[in-house]
Amino acid sequence: MSNPHASMLQPGRIGTMELKNRIIMAPMGENYGGTDGICGERAQDYYEERAKGGTGLIIMGTAAISWPTGTSEPHQLGISNDSFIPGLAEVTRRVHSHGGKVAIQINHSGKVAANDRTHGREMWVSSIPPDGPVAEAMRTVTPKEFSTFVGIGPYPDRYRVMDKADIAQMVEWFAAAALRAKQANFDAVEVHCAHNYMIANFLSPFFNSRSDEYGGSYENRSRLLREVLTAVRERVGADFPIWVRIDAEEMHTPGGITMDEALKTARLCEELGVDAINVSAYARLPTGSAFTDAPIPQKQNAYREFASGIKKAVGIPIISAGRWELDAAAAAISNGEIDFVAMGRKLLADPDLANKLQANTALSVRPCIYCYACVSEIFINKGIKCAVNAQTGHEASRTITFAEKPRHVLIVGGGPSGMEAARVAALRGHRVTLVERSDRLGGTLFFAALAYPENGRLLDYLVKQMDHPNIQVRFNTSVDAKLLDELKPDEILVGTGARRAAPAIEGAQQSHVWSGDELRRLMTGDRAEEIAKAKLNLAERALFKAGGMLKVTDSTTAIQNLSKLWMPLGKRVVIIGAGLVGLELAEFLLDRGREVTVLDPGTHPGTELAIVRRWRVYDAVKSHGKLLMQSTVTRIERKEVVWTDKKGEEYRTPADSVVLAIGAEADSAVADQLQSLTRTPVRRIGDCQDLGYIEGAMHSGHQAGREV
Repeated sequence: MSNPHASMLQPGRIGTMELKNRIIMAPMGENYGGTDGICGERAQDYYEERAKGGTGLIIMGTAAISWPTGTSEPHQLGISNDSFIPGLAEVTRRVHSHGGKVAIQINHSGKVAANDRTHGREMWVSSIPPDGPVAEAMRTVTPKEFSTFVGIGPYPDRYRVMDKADIAQMVEWFAAAALRAKQANFDAVEVHCAHNYMIANFLSPFFNSRSDEYGGSYENRSRLLREVLTAVRERVGADFPIWVRIDAEEMHTPGGITMDEALKTARLCEELGVDAINVSAYARLPTGSAFTDAPIPQKQNAYREFASGIKKAVGIPIISAGRWELDAAAAAISNGEIDFVAMGRKLLADPDLANKLQANTALSVRPCIYCYACVSEIFINKGIKCAVNAQTGHEASRTITFAEKPRHVLIVGGGPSGMEAARVAALRGHRVTLVERSDRLGGTLFFAALAYPENGRLLDYLVKQMDHPNIQVRFNTSVDAKLLDELKPDEILVGTGARRAAPAIEGAQQSHVWSGDELRRLMTGDRAEEIAKAKLNLAERALFKAGGMLKVTDSTTAIQNLSKLWMPLGKRVVIIGAGLVGLELAEFLLDRGREVTVLDPGTHPGTELAIVRRWRVYDAVKSHGKLLMQSTVTRIERKEVVWTDKKGEEYRTPADSVVLAIGAEADSAVADQLQSLTRTPVRRIGDCQDLGYIEGAMHSGHQAGREV
């Protein structure tokens, strides 16, 4: 069978460095450096795991050349003196032991040195930066999050406009850091010249307003870049690969870096002897969602045109990041648009991605769902994590080992926690029986995949994992004493989800008022006939059947498409509840042409969402619908929802349909009932243990599978 990703698996070359494939781990600040910037075992384990998974090149990022100053993260790794070398050298040893190569990204954060701001230190800049916009989405950050938010502190901003002595010091810091990287046995160095960090701050015509030889013309603004690259090359020698990461564009930045200047920079770097160009992009933040344009894009293959354009301008290899999808990346390499694909979030979700592509089993790659849980941790002073991979950042302590005594495990509930527990338990050699009361797997994840299509990839992955010789799945099955007697399990795991109690709102029992569970059941076919009979009139039931919803319940994509033609909700929809469910549902309905108003009595919307994902959904709902916080619903009438604001003033919002997206709570009823029937240990996982949504389900299921 031909491998559609074969081009990504071919050997490659950057300067004198030979790589076994074209897959690169993109540089990401993991915030695992502790309080001393030393690369300890947690970071070493994390990088080794990606090398063990077959990644051709690991780019560690980002190491501070003047640690602790010039750092953007509180626990950023350092490379500013020789004491950092042993920890970094252990990473190179481990990566090399798996046949991989490893580079390190060296950087000074300059204007973006949020950790300097937190501690009241001077931030070194090309010039005093223009006043920046304050994204309205910042209002969604809770007081608890603000208490640890990076860059927030009691001190006013202190900028140091660099003089020539400072610039000379900066050049020396870069050169010395590059030499230490070579001494630590790294295979290459990446000089960070993007994302408004130090060198990009000088390159940008928007941020650099100097009037001396380091400002004004492109020749002057690129002077620091030339001096740094020249000094780095002199320090490490001609045979040691070095390359740069550059911005193809500064988005949402009038007068910022454009593609025309990026092409100049790429050609200049080639003239200066760099061995490759790593193409990225940057965005100012007039809105919170701008962060998902760059540098961590939501759009698939976001920087493909940038990378292919720069590829045409230079003769050295092009590394391209920006949410590449695997098929597109393979095509881009085959077509000569890029030479190497850099992936960050995908390798957090599945460190074994390269090995799985090599085995031609791409469907077994655990997908990133682009929830931004990883990077959002950095904002609140924590190390990165992954919502779908519980082992990220815990590679040594959360290993999956074969069980000393294989057992029979009964798992009740085929949602994400149950499937993840089954997957892990089966890998450990246990025999698993998974029972599901409906005729499909997924639970609330199926509905979540309708609201946010990326979740559908996780559902598809988990369902595929159930095709394992140690796992038996039984559909349309409820657990009772008879089944327990038949199966005789050694342990029982219950992942039956949360309970959503109807709120005490006058009028909530009317037919045009939907609970989240009712909508989920109707749209996913979970006992949908009885919901349709109870909630829809004859004409609506006819449309429902004509739409074919009940016939395509195994396909989230089909339901998404059909839902654009028909849904059981009217034109004007009021959603009560601005949590994760309410906001993602609002985004979904707005995309289907509904007029949406979200009402919530609280002060901060979307707190269950990771900060960056929250920003994006908040902007979408605010831009195209209405989001009204501190709004308490008093009653629901046939065509209106009546509510009061924080001052007690009453308002009426027209509504053809109302969705109740509040009242979720952990539900132990099934687990308690089962425990009353047997002496076999019963353990709750997922939302029936504690509300944690997809991340909580995946992590608790993983833990249960490891510990059973």
